[in-house]
Amino acid sequence: MRLTRAVLWVSLCLLVTSSWAAADSIPEAPPRNRGDGPHDRLILRGITLINSTGAPPQGPMDIVIEGNRIAQIASVGNPGVPIDPASRPAARPGDVEMDLTGMYVLPGFVDMHGHMGGREQGTPAEYVVKLWMAHGITTVREPGSGNGLDWVLDHKKKSEQNRITAPRIRAYAFFGQGADKPISTPGQARKWVAEVARKGADGIKLFGAHPDILKAALEEARKRGLRTAMHHAQLEVGRANVLDTAQWGLTSMEHWYGLPEALFEDRTVQDYPPDYNYNDEQHRFAEAGRLWAQAAEPGSKRWEQVRDQLIQLDFTIDPTLTIYEASRDLMSARRAEWHDSYTLPSLWDFYSPSRNAHGSYWFDWSTADEIAWKNNYRKWMLFLNDYKNHGGRVTAGSDSGYIYKLYGFGYIEELELLQEAGFHPLEVIRAATLSGAEALGMERDIGSVEVGKLADLVVVEENPLRNFKVLFGTGALRVDENNKPVRVGGVRYTIKDGIVFDSRELLADVRALVMTARQSSGTGIPVQPGLESNKTP
Repeated sequence: MRLTRAVLWVSLCLLVTSSWAAADSIPEAPPRNRGDGPHDRLILRGITLINSTGAPPQGPMDIVIEGNRIAQIASVGNPGVPIDPASRPAARPGDVEMDLTGMYVLPGFVDMHGHMGGREQGTPAEYVVKLWMAHGITTVREPGSGNGLDWVLDHKKKSEQNRITAPRIRAYAFFGQGADKPISTPGQARKWVAEVARKGADGIKLFGAHPDILKAALEEARKRGLRTAMHHAQLEVGRANVLDTAQWGLTSMEHWYGLPEALFEDRTVQDYPPDYNYNDEQHRFAEAGRLWAQAAEPGSKRWEQVRDQLIQLDFTIDPTLTIYEASRDLMSARRAEWHDSYTLPSLWDFYSPSRNAHGSYWFDWSTADEIAWKNNYRKWMLFLNDYKNHGGRVTAGSDSGYIYKLYGFGYIEELELLQEAGFHPLEVIRAATLSGAEALGMERDIGSVEVGKLADLVVVEENPLRNFKVLFGTGALRVDENNKPVRVGGVRYTIKDGIVFDSRELLADVRALVMTARQSSGTGIPVQPGLESNKTP
């Protein structure tokens, strides 16, 4: 059953309840049945290394992993020249060796905005986490713990112990989640933050509140060592934009709401049409696509002031460009080829146009709406690239599970969009790895391929710097020497904590889940709503 349109996105995404553990949370991830290791000593032979620090690729290299840590990284020759065995780390009795000659190794990816599914989408945890892992995502920030903080913390613990197949999890509690009554005073805000810190949350996510309450929550979070994220909702952004909240201690912003408002020069509120209604999803998204046009121009004094102040505050922007991509090209997002094999029928139904659900706003989407969003992206991307070029931190997050974006696949699309914004492919990889690790305070353990760090790695047969499409679970199309189209790429192995996961096995598990769900529900592959039946003959 769809929620009524009067319910905010937070109610849909985060299932805020009166208890710490949501009673209707989705099925838990099953015990781990995939992955080889960890080993006392594992040697990866002959790889080309992309270490995410900004260094260019280097190879051939051998990487030695002892337990779950990188113990040695050795250059073992030059391209096109036979490798001298004497230059290689010697194998010891009991060592495991993997010949990865010609393959590329990157740090494990960090998804800074990864919801672990939900009952509304019909997405069990196994489906979500295996799609993430199959795409090289080894760390996820769960922004809101919509299935209940206890539920997410339980999965975090199981992932740390490698009892389930899942990325490392950082659990953020949505502001007010579990409170006995709505938070209406600064004192209540501080008390709530203290309680989620006691429960073990890694951070909190805010959506909007009275400025005094926001300040109190942010101050208490910093005092308790919690990091913070915020979606600056239109209902409250008029009282606190991103420049305000960053000055109060917010550590990262989600999406882009609040940033154009900080860049206003000739207005204080968005130019809402007279008939605008926030509860009408097409109004929300159509007018959001016209918001950047109202912001200061690139290179203007206001543009540079906001940029420089945020950078000085060591502020992180997690843009989630991918989640809004359907706004500028609905048909492409809706007909992405991975839907055929990897989208659950319940999730497809959740995506479909509806006046009663957040993010299903295709009531009468027009060419003009798409053009406005294309222009929106141009200016948004200019700011992101400028922010990065002046020392600001930009990360990669997907927010998949909404608006035709599928877990794992949406994250790779985010990398493509950062490249479109002007990031060099090496800068994209840094945003997806080291920058995310820094934003989470985990840079000493993850984010780059360096001795002493955890063995969280992505192994790819093709060069992702040449074409990020080779990271998709469906691979990339290429014409071979016989003039035949062939599939190439896809992540070959995801290594987390020194455990080697075969990404093809994980994808096969997901396809089986989808097939079973379709057989149970009597549905075929997703089709365009209203054009033909979705029932199998």
